[in-house]
Amino acid sequence: MDAPTAATVFAALSQPTRLEAFRLLVDAGPRGLAAGAVAERLGVVASTLSHHLSLLERAGLVRTRREGRFVYYAADPTGTRRLLDFVTTTCQAVPGPVAVPPLGVARAR
Repeated sequence: MDAPTAATVFAALSQPTRLEAFRLLVDAGPRGLAAGAVAERLGVVASTLSHHLSLLERAGLVRTRREGRFVYYAADPTGTRRLLDFVTTTCQAVPGPVAVPPLGVARAR
């Protein structure tokens, strides 16, 4: 990932609703969640959520799939890995390798 692409990804994550949507989708794992479930959990209306998820998708962090009349969103593991690789190779503040759990693995909060 080059710096301009990383800047686009960080910009997509810089808004609180989008960051929470991304975190929710990472936690949901590879099957993701229906758009309605994401909207309900985040407490946002469908049109607002659609805008936020569209920006995350354009940034390469979210992918969609349609099943019948439902749209499902999931964190895109390739885009997420590229971002993590960019951060770990560009920001060398942490000595040694950084262990990053696979997507869908619950993390302590």
